[in-house]
Amino acid sequence: MPVTLDAIDIKILDLMQRDASLSTAELAERVGLSQSPCWRRIQRLREEGFIKSVVAIVDPQRLGFKMQIFAQVKMTTLSEDERAAFHKAIHNIPEILECWTVFGEMDAMLKVLAPDVIWYQDFIFNVILKLPGVIDVRSIVTLSESKSTTAIPLRARQFR
Repeated sequence: MPVTLDAIDIKILDLMQRDASLSTAELAERVGLSQSPCWRRIQRLREEGFIKSVVAIVDPQRLGFKMQIFAQVKMTTLSEDERAAFHKAIHNIPEILECWTVFGEMDAMLKVLAPDVIWYQDFIFNVILKLPGVIDVRSIVTLSESKSTTAIPLRARQFR
């Protein structure tokens, strides 16, 4: 059963996901609460899992990662242990930012950061194709970014 958030909870989440560096005092002022009740709400939102973490978003291009690639991975049938080994390996590869299990011809989609295409070619052969069960990789190289956000919608859009 989904938990109901009130308007103040929604405002807190909206402000925090756009700028997590805001102090509790700044948040409290912007949502119309005093500092203590605001702090308690933030703690409750953390405890209930609405706030998973607070991080700094780093610019990958400033660190030399000029390319973002979506690698679609086809896999052989895996045992539970092999599947666990695959996921453990994925978690230990910092250039893989996300891994999604997908329906269709391919089995997983990886979001990979790469400095250039030569590096990515080496990454495919030396890392991705050596992951447990991986038998094929198809890559989608992005050209430009038109939107990138970590801010999620706080309410589902209503259509009916």
